[in-house]
Amino acid sequence: MTDALKRLSDEGVAIWLDDLSRKRITSGNLAELIDEQHVVGVTTNPSIFQKAISSGDGYEQQLTDLATRKVTVDEAIRMITTADVRDAADILRPVFDATDGQDGRVSIEVDPRLAHHTAATVAEAKQLAWLVDRPNTLIKIPATKAGLPAITEVIGKGISVNVTLIFSLERYREVMDAYLAGLEKAKAAGLDLSKIHSVASFFVSRVDTEIDKRLGAIGTPEAEALRGKAALANARLAYQAYEQVFGSERWAALDKAQANKQRPLWASTGVKDPAYKDTLYVDELVAPGTVNTMPEATLDATADHGRITGNTIAGTYEQARADLDALAELGISYDDVVQLLEDEGVEKFETSWIDLLNSTEAELKRLAPSEG
Repeated sequence: MTDALKRLSDEGVAIWLDDLSRKRITSGNLAELIDEQHVVGVTTNPSIFQKAISSGDGYEQQLTDLATRKVTVDEAIRMITTADVRDAADILRPVFDATDGQDGRVSIEVDPRLAHHTAATVAEAKQLAWLVDRPNTLIKIPATKAGLPAITEVIGKGISVNVTLIFSLERYREVMDAYLAGLEKAKAAGLDLSKIHSVASFFVSRVDTEIDKRLGAIGTPEAEALRGKAALANARLAYQAYEQVFGSERWAALDKAQANKQRPLWASTGVKDPAYKDTLYVDELVAPGTVNTMPEATLDATADHGRITGNTIAGTYEQARADLDALAELGISYDDVVQLLEDEGVEKFETSWIDLLNSTEAELKRLAPSEG
């Protein structure tokens, strides 16, 4: 079953699971995926936690204790989510040690309501790093305009970061610049750069979802021929940008100081359109030094029938650029699409977080001991 996943791993793609719950931790399922499915990391986001905690599995005792202590709902959420991340980090610690800190990582996101507030994002990132207190944690910071200086500041303090919600090539270059600036600050402060790690989460499937909708509205044969091409083209050109930045003289100076490259991470790799192969965003985005974070369904599909045929990004840049140019010729604005997707991404995570706050507050009230 796992031959395709092993081949993917052998090609230099780190396989991370895009899901976490207490049941997955306590049942031994996460350890099993590490042992049998080549999983070497875990990503979480507000939507994942909202689903996990709302399902109730394994959280009642902690919720009862929190209700008895009369903590605020915000504090309760952080106690619950950091406990899960800490336990997952401990399970992944052997991977972290074996890969010299590159993998074996668990990501936890700053409160999405802070996405447009730089100072608050930095403060929250520091607090999360302190709360989880595991060297194999990545703090997730969204790649909003306000997030960019926060990334530099947090990296500069020696905290490893997963930059999330990247949709555009321009913003991706800004993210890499923010990372390098953070490393330069850390170096000036005398920190050990070899201990600082980062990934840049470049979102994939949502690009096709939005652009295919616009192509469908145009409805011409030329438009139909471009369906399902935008997301791969965008991601492949992102990898080209990664090669350029981490082949630069600026990077060479940091490389000499034992800094780590910020790896591109393919996020949102579950296929949304049933017309496409369910392993499309795995099979077609194979290149060394990348991470692919998959929902479990995509992980299982790749294990079962993924076609890993070597590097599927090398040699594609010209065609990728031509595909994006063809969309522009049809009147589809790339800038409009990627800005919309960033705005929607922040909004979706914020909505999930508010849903999580509301459902947790209801549970705390239900479990609160009666007075007297």
